[in-house]
Amino acid sequence: MLISYLVPLVLVLMLIAASIRILPEYKRGVVFFLGRFQAVKGPGLFIIIPGIQKMQVVDLRVITMDVPEQDVISQDNVTVKVNAVLYFRVVDPERAIIQVEHYVNATSQLAQTTLRSVLGKHDLDEMLSERDRLNDDIQEIIDTSAESWGIKVANVEIKHVDLDDSMIRAIARQAEAERERRAKVIHAEGELQASQKLLEAANVMSANPMALQLRYLQTMSDMSNKNASTIVVPLPIDLVDAFKSMAGAVGDQGNQ
Repeated sequence: MLISYLVPLVLVLMLIAASIRILPEYKRGVVFFLGRFQAVKGPGLFIIIPGIQKMQVVDLRVITMDVPEQDVISQDNVTVKVNAVLYFRVVDPERAIIQVEHYVNATSQLAQTTLRSVLGKHDLDEMLSERDRLNDDIQEIIDTSAESWGIKVANVEIKHVDLDDSMIRAIARQAEAERERRAKVIHAEGELQASQKLLEAANVMSANPMALQLRYLQTMSDMSNKNASTIVVPLPIDLVDAFKSMAGAVGDQGNQ
């Protein structure tokens, strides 16, 4: 007699235990009633009727996905290997379960395809120097495409752009040539500025002969302070001018 009551009681307790579901704060349960979507439940405690209701659990935390290494041909026909990291999360559990099968795998495939298509439209120099802009472009495309799945892409970061050895040597030669070009340009600009200052100084001294005489004496003073065996015989500037005048007069007579 006791067994006849005990068996149904055990079955009821087992049914209640199988019906109880507890979800933490970062998870939601998508509930289907006889195959049709019913509601999104959680977090906390709730009951699911076995055999009639079915629940699929969705994690709402940010998922970090490593995008596998992709072979990319840049716009200037350079083959590189690129990998990236993708951060995304589910914002609509209903669409993440109903609209796409295995939303994590679908997002991974979308990220790989987008990475190849976006980087293939840019030169190698842009891949190396403008990563922030490329990250934003890739994120925007993936986010727009995955929005219908209830997915929000938080960030995309290109981690590595791997080149072969020949391309690395070519880039090194290019960088060295660029440094030499800049050094020559800086040297030429310095010579130009120096010549302009010397021209200004010459114009100032030519207006006053005494300024040229003082500069001449200063130069001899600087030479005498050095330990050198050079013998300097100073000549007055007026005497030099007299020699120039005599040389000009002799030249005029010869022409006549």
